[in-house]
Amino acid sequence: MAIITTTKRTERFRRTTPPTCKYWLAGRCNRNPCGFSHSLPTSPSNVYYNANTTYKHSKKPDSSVEKMASSSAKKAINCAPKAFKKPENCALKAVECRPEAEAISVEKPSKCEQKAEAISSVEKPSKCEQKAVLIEKTADVEDVATVAKACVDKSRSICKYWMTDNCVDGDLCQNLHSWFYGDGFSTLAKLHEHKEAITGIALPAGSNKLISGSTDGTVRAWDCNTGRCVNMIHLNSQVTSLISEGPWIFAGVKNAVKAWNIQTGADVTLDGPKGQVLSLNVGNDILLAGAEDGVIYAWRCSFETPFKLVATLSGHSKPVVCLAIGCHRMLYSGSMDHSIKVWDLDTFQCTMTLNGHTNVVTSLICWDNYLLSGSSDCTVNVWVCTEEGTLEVTYTHTHQIAVLGLYGMTDAEAKPILFCSCKDNSVRMYELPT
Repeated sequence: MAIITTTKRTERFRRTTPPTCKYWLAGRCNRNPCGFSHSLPTSPSNVYYNANTTYKHSKKPDSSVEKMASSSAKKAINCAPKAFKKPENCALKAVECRPEAEAISVEKPSKCEQKAEAISSVEKPSKCEQKAVLIEKTADVEDVATVAKACVDKSRSICKYWMTDNCVDGDLCQNLHSWFYGDGFSTLAKLHEHKEAITGIALPAGSNKLISGSTDGTVRAWDCNTGRCVNMIHLNSQVTSLISEGPWIFAGVKNAVKAWNIQTGADVTLDGPKGQVLSLNVGNDILLAGAEDGVIYAWRCSFETPFKLVATLSGHSKPVVCLAIGCHRMLYSGSMDHSIKVWDLDTFQCTMTLNGHTNVVTSLICWDNYLLSGSSDCTVNVWVCTEEGTLEVTYTHTHQIAVLGLYGMTDAEAKPILFCSCKDNSVRMYELPT
C-alpha cells in the first residue's frame, strides 16, 4: 500500500499544466470556463519536488521533466506570432495585441514580442477588410485623425438602401451612393411617381414635356423644367412599349396601340394585335408594332386616314420584343425565339434570318452600316454586310449580365457612344469606332 501511495503522489506532483488555448492567443476564445490555459507557460523553475526524497531545494531536474519544459517553451514561442499576426487585406498599418494576462517573460521571446514595445490588450478589428478604419495617431506622431481606406474596391452596383434613403453605412458603404460611375455626369432630377417598371420614355417634337409609360398601367407627362408630373392617363392595361414620332405618342398595350396627338388632342386606338404589344417603331410613314403572338403589324400614316392597317408580317415563332429600321427600307426584328429577321418594307417579305444569339434578342439598333443586337445571353453582336449581301457577326462583346436595351448617340465632341442597359439596374457606355 505504501508503494501505491507513493506512486500516486509522484504522479500528482509531476502533473503538467493544461496547454495554452490557441483561440485565447488569437483573442477569439469565448468559452467560460475553458479547458485550456489562458496564460503563457513559464520557463521551468529550479524548485523541484520529489515524493521519494526528503529535500526541497535547488536540484537539476531529470531528463523527462527537462524535455517537458523545453517542449512547453517551444510551444509558447511558436504560438506567440499568432497573437500578433496582422490581418490580411486590412488597411491598418499595425495592430498591437497581447493576451489579457500580465506580461510574462519567456526565456526565448519571439521576434514579434521583441518588436512590440507596449502591449496592452487584444483588439480585434471589426470588418477591417470591408470598412474604412479610423486611426488615432498619438505619442511621437502628430495628433491628427486619418481615415484608412479599405483595400477592397467598391462595387459598381447602386446601393438599394441608398435609393430609399435607408443606408446606415454612409461613406463606408461598399456600393455606390450615386446614379453614375465616372466623370462628366450629374443628376438633374429624380422622377419617381411610377409604381412599377418603366418601359418607355419619349420627348415629343415641339414639346417641353417628357412622356413615360409603365407596367403600372399609366402614361405620365413630366415638366422638363421642374421635374414634376403634370398629367397622367390610366389605361387599365400594362404599357409595355412607348415611342413618339412628330406630335404623336404611341403606347403599346394589350391587343391594341394607343395614339395621342399633342397638337390636336386626337386620341386614337389601333386594334389588331393579339396579346401584349412589346415593341414599336416608325419609319417611312409606317407604324410598326411587334406583338406577343409573334406577328408584326404595320399601319400606314396619311393625312386622309391617320392610320390604316396595310400588312401583317408573320415569321417569328415567339413574341417580337424589338424592332429597328435601317437603310434601304429594311426592317429588323428580334424575338424570344433567339432569331433576328430582316424584312423588306416595300414588299413586307422576310429576306433573311440571322441566328447569332442563344437567348432572347432584346434590342436592335442600326448604326451607320452596322447592325447591333443585344441579348439575354449577355452578348452584344455587331453585324456587317458582306459582299454576298448577307449579314455576318464581325465582333461580339460579352457582358457578365443580360443585356436589356441598346441606344446610340454622339457626345459633345461628336464621338459615337453606345448606351447598354443591363439587368443589374445599370447603364454602361462604350465608345464606338468611327
